[in-house]
Amino acid sequence: MGEKRKLGRGVCIVGAGMSRFDMYKDKDSKQLFAEAFKECIDSVDKGIDPKEIQAMWLGNFTNDFFIHQGHWGPIISDLLGLPPKPATRTEGACASSTLAVKDAAYAIASGMYDIVLAGGVEEMSKISTEAVSEGLALAGSPYEVYEGFTFPAVFGAIATAYFAKYGATWEDLNYVTVKSHENAKLNPKAQFNMTIKDIMNLRIEKYKKKGQPVPEWKDEYEALRDPRFNPVVAWPMRLFDCCPISDGAACVLLVAEEIAHMFTDHPIYIIGMGQGSGRALHDCPSLTSLEANKHAAKEAYEMAGLTPKDIQFAEVHDCFSIAELIHIEDLGFCKEGTAYRFVREGGTRLNGPMPINTSGGLKCKGHPVGATGAAQMVEVWHQLRGEAGPRQIPNGDLHIGASQNLGGTGGTCTFMIFSNEK
Repeated sequence: MGEKRKLGRGVCIVGAGMSRFDMYKDKDSKQLFAEAFKECIDSVDKGIDPKEIQAMWLGNFTNDFFIHQGHWGPIISDLLGLPPKPATRTEGACASSTLAVKDAAYAIASGMYDIVLAGGVEEMSKISTEAVSEGLALAGSPYEVYEGFTFPAVFGAIATAYFAKYGATWEDLNYVTVKSHENAKLNPKAQFNMTIKDIMNLRIEKYKKKGQPVPEWKDEYEALRDPRFNPVVAWPMRLFDCCPISDGAACVLLVAEEIAHMFTDHPIYIIGMGQGSGRALHDCPSLTSLEANKHAAKEAYEMAGLTPKDIQFAEVHDCFSIAELIHIEDLGFCKEGTAYRFVREGGTRLNGPMPINTSGGLKCKGHPVGATGAAQMVEVWHQLRGEAGPRQIPNGDLHIGASQNLGGTGGTCTFMIFSNEK
């Protein structure tokens, strides 16, 4: 009962791929997943015949609502030519594809399969913003949804509670926003691959062309304070505190550790996995911390035999800027109530002591909800293999990375730890 939980056998990632995240008028879920799958297969160093894949797990939150089509496991399996091998859909709101990877890892660890594909897809842009908000609200508790408590409002309430408890201000969130956009500019797969300064300059040029008064913003922080540039969405959350509506897909190829050498000399090992379930917000002990987060982290750290100090970088679920602060505190990277100062001092930048969301995060890379968890792992894969290009973390001794994924208002939280060393 008290022994450390561990997998029955080791599991590795030997391939990873994702589509570019964006809002597509001319691409559907199948096309996006095909792009991610091709990149994943092509990334396997020693090659693989897709026919060797024995099973698939696919995360999808609610294409049923967004495009009125369900049963996405078999649909994607058929696209890839995998039938009659089993295909299973997982749903955990925005954590759907992390659950797909976890279940695939369990299947390999049990000995049932040796080679499994896991990923996710979501197609959100074909309906109105109001309808997307309604669809996403399906992940909240019935009480929250009934009262019209949509996600901007939820995280606005969380931010208000955090500010009141710790003395932070909305201006502190801008350091998260600016950093995320700077990272995303270096990511060709990101939906918003521009810095805030780039966007600010584009806006200034637009005012000039229309012959309108030109704002005299001295820097991006002053622009973010201007409601013309950054209007309130749900106080205190403003436009640039929020992730976009996105379409996209991502996947990873998992294999049993003992056969990883057949596919690559540089596998990425899954060394820790954790998951927690949360209560509805009205019943939470605190609005500034998620107990499901802490439970997931505890499980993963125990499995890996590590502590927060051992994690060198992480992708966390920054659906709103305040969420990044909450998560890095819950995961133990900062003491409670101190994350806003750590971020303000540059601690989470690429060259900081704890880089966070090197991909640009959900905020800028995009958030096609069913694909998000797998996309986080794609970024960790690239970083641990030293293949992240201009956004590669400059630490020359990079070995341990992590991804944290949240579903709903904290109802499902996951934490995964990876290593490039056995």
